[in-house]
Amino acid sequence: MKILIVNAGSSSLKYQLIDMDNEETLAKGLVERIGMGVPGHANMKVDDKTVCDVEEPIEDHVKACHLMLGFLTDPEKGVVKDMKEIGAVGHRVLHGGNKFSESVIINQAVMDAIEEFIPLGPLHNPANLMGIKACQAVMPGTPMVAVFDTAFHQTMPPKAYMYGVPYEYYERLHVRRYGFHGTSHRYVSKRTAEFLGKDPKDLRIIVCHLGNGSSLSAVNGGKCVDTSMGITPLEGMIMGTRSGVMDPAVVQYICDNDHISVDEMLNICNKKSGLLGISGLSNDMRDIDKAAREGHERAKLARDMLIYGIRKYIGQYSAAMNGVDVIVFTAGIGENNIELRRDVMAGFEYMGAKIDQEKNAAIKPGHAYEADISAADSKVKILVIPTNEEIAIARDTLELVTKG
Repeated sequence: MKILIVNAGSSSLKYQLIDMDNEETLAKGLVERIGMGVPGHANMKVDDKTVCDVEEPIEDHVKACHLMLGFLTDPEKGVVKDMKEIGAVGHRVLHGGNKFSESVIINQAVMDAIEEFIPLGPLHNPANLMGIKACQAVMPGTPMVAVFDTAFHQTMPPKAYMYGVPYEYYERLHVRRYGFHGTSHRYVSKRTAEFLGKDPKDLRIIVCHLGNGSSLSAVNGGKCVDTSMGITPLEGMIMGTRSGVMDPAVVQYICDNDHISVDEMLNICNKKSGLLGISGLSNDMRDIDKAAREGHERAKLARDMLIYGIRKYIGQYSAAMNGVDVIVFTAGIGENNIELRRDVMAGFEYMGAKIDQEKNAAIKPGHAYEADISAADSKVKILVIPTNEEIAIARDTLELVTKG
C-alpha cells in the first residue's frame, strides 16, 4: 500500500509518499506561503532531486492539496498513475490532549476533539484541521489517520505531568504537562532497543530530540515516564527561538514594565527568545557554533545555556528512572552536531557514561547514521539514531487501515 504523509502548518504543507511494501519514499515535497496574498511556492522531489517546482497564488489548503496530488500523478514526473493508488493518508497532529494515547482513524469525533484542544495548540491544531479537511475534500473516501505528537507521553504518571497549581485547573482546563515530539521519541526509543538487540522492557532510555525545537524524554520499559516539554512546546531547555523553562513571574514583570500584553510576551517567548534572543544572531545552531568559535561572547553563552539545559535533564531523568542504560541523540542538531554531543556528555563518567571521541567525530554533519559512540569502558550506551517520524506515521496508518 502507498501511504501519503501530510504535515500541515498554518501557511505550509509538507508531504511524503511512502510505498509500505518496502518502506521506500517515492516522493516528498513542500507547499508554502499558502493564503498569504503573495505567490505561493510548491515543489516535489524524487530521489532528492527536484522534479516539480512552481510559483503561483495558493489561496488555501485545498489548492495546496490539488497541487500536491497533481505533482504525484503527473504523467511525466509523477510517481503514481492515479490517486486511487494512494491507499490512505496519515496526518501529523500536534495536540491530542488527554484523549488520545495512540493514533486513530479520523472521523467526526476525532476532528471535534482536535478542535476542542485548539486552546492548548493554538498555532498548530487549526492548521492540522485545515490539512485534514483539505485532503478530505480532494480525496473523498480515502481513509485517514491522525498521529498525535502528544500520544506517546500519555503514559507519564501524575507526579510527572501535574503542575503545582490548584487541582481545579487540571479538572476544568486540562492544565498539565503533555509533551511533544512524541512520534519521534516513540520511533527512536523503539529503534534503540532493536539496534541493541534488547527487549524495550529491559531498558531505561533517555532520548535527546535536539533541533530548532528540542525535547528530552525518559523511557522506562518502553513507556514514557517524563518529558521536558509541557502544556505547550515552550517548556524545556532553550531552543532555536523558544525561551524554555523559566520563572512564570518573568512574564508579568516584563509585561508590567514594558506595557505589553501576555499574548505579546508569549509571542516573544516563542519566536524571539532562545538561541536567537540570547545570541542576537540566529536561531540556527550552525551559526551559533561558528560565531562562538570566532569569539562571539553571546553566541558562546547561548551555546553554553543549551548544553547546560540538556545536561540537567539527563541528570534529572537518570534520577527519575534510578539509572540509565542508554542515552540517544536524534533530530537535526542531535544527529549532526559533533561538538554538541561531545560537550553534552563531558563529565558524565561519574554515572558510567563515556563517549568515544573518534566514533563521535566520524559521524559527519549531513551524513548521520545509526551508531554506537560510547567508549569501550562505558557502562551506559551512547547512540546516534536518526529519527524518522514519517515512517512511524506511515506504519501507524497502515496498521489501522488494514486492521479496521
